Amino acid sequence: MNYKASDHIQDLQYFGEFGGVNPSISDSSTYTFLSAKTMFDTFEGNTEGCYLYSRHSSPSNLYLGEAMAQLEGTESANVYASGMGAISAVILQLCDAGDHIVCSRTIYGGTYAFLKNFVKKFNISVAFVDITDLKAVRESINPRTRMIYCEAVSNPLLEIADIPSLSKIAQKNLIAMVVDNTFSPLNINAAQIGADVVIHSLTKFINGTSDCVAGAVCGTSNFCLSLKDVNSGAGMLLGSTLDSLRAASILKNMRTLHIRIKKHSENAHYLAEQFEKDGLRVVYPGLKSHPQHELMKQIMNPEFGFGGMLTLDVGTLEKANALMELMQKEKLGYLAVSLGFYKTLFSAPGTSTSSEIPEEEQKELGLSQGLIRFSIGLDNDIHKTYLAMRNCMEQLEILTSDSTLV
Repeated sequence: MNYKASDHIQDLQYFGEFGGVNPSISDSSTYTFLSAKTMFDTFEGNTEGCYLYSRHSSPSNLYLGEAMAQLEGTESANVYASGMGAISAVILQLCDAGDHIVCSRTIYGGTYAFLKNFVKKFNISVAFVDITDLKAVRESINPRTRMIYCEAVSNPLLEIADIPSLSKIAQKNLIAMVVDNTFSPLNINAAQIGADVVIHSLTKFINGTSDCVAGAVCGTSNFCLSLKDVNSGAGMLLGSTLDSLRAASILKNMRTLHIRIKKHSENAHYLAEQFEKDGLRVVYPGLKSHPQHELMKQIMNPEFGFGGMLTLDVGTLEKANALMELMQKEKLGYLAVSLGFYKTLFSAPGTSTSSEIPEEEQKELGLSQGLIRFSIGLDNDIHKTYLAMRNCMEQLEILTSDSTLV
């Protein structure tokens, strides 16, 4: 990979009005114009650099958007009040009534619910396919297909999308390749390997402090402007505006993203290797046992590792719940949804973040009720953490003393 996203982000400089090393926060909902003509032109979309109303844009949101564009190497980026705000805006911008979407079968539960249930209102149909099966993807495309939608690293099964190959399929059929890169910022530069539009939930790794909800869309300048069009822009008209104070806060946290991602990945890789040696059913892209391990090596940025997410399957929901509760009691992390926090977060996705997917479909996907999704934290002594986690498993007889999975 030649594109150095971390360098581009670090090179961005925005000084405050009074020389501050951080840009000033535009704490305003509306903006003045020196002439009525400029106001009219701004409404018509014929001006650059003029601010109209914060639902449209603001200086703070623009700064964060430019940083996100640098992260993915795209021409532009818009920011939103949530990841779902970004996802829904992109889908409704690209699709009209009667259109069709080819989507990965393993995706975040909220995205699944939106595509499975909500877009029916607009007569938009969706084919959910195994995104790792390129033949199935090709066969699912029809004349009304407008996009291939997937996650670079899927939630929660950690399947890796072959973005370069999927992009070729999309190009051949003149449709958009849309990738949610929430699980792998810096690990994978989706736009550099074929994605037309890249979506992020900024809530997770990018912000890193679990204190806000936000999203972003990275793409061409024309596409990002179309989302903000006052007459037909889904981002503008759906009203999913990110607050300027939050935008400024996220921008500051992005300055340490390269350091945090390296540590998240280092810790997750260590735990995955140890758990696999213990005989646990662990899934992590950095393990040779992962079905797409070699693919991940081809498309990733080696500097940032294989990511901070891993899963363990302990067999039953009862065991999963007991283990999570004990680990929280032992201060090894929090029983909570989301990811990217400095502490390890764990949840059973079948009854939480993927609960929108019917249980029968979860079984078909291989999403067992005993699956635990881990967002590994920034622990300084990860070996100590491993020993403590292993002790919890031994107490619950998930592991026996001779390292055999029960």
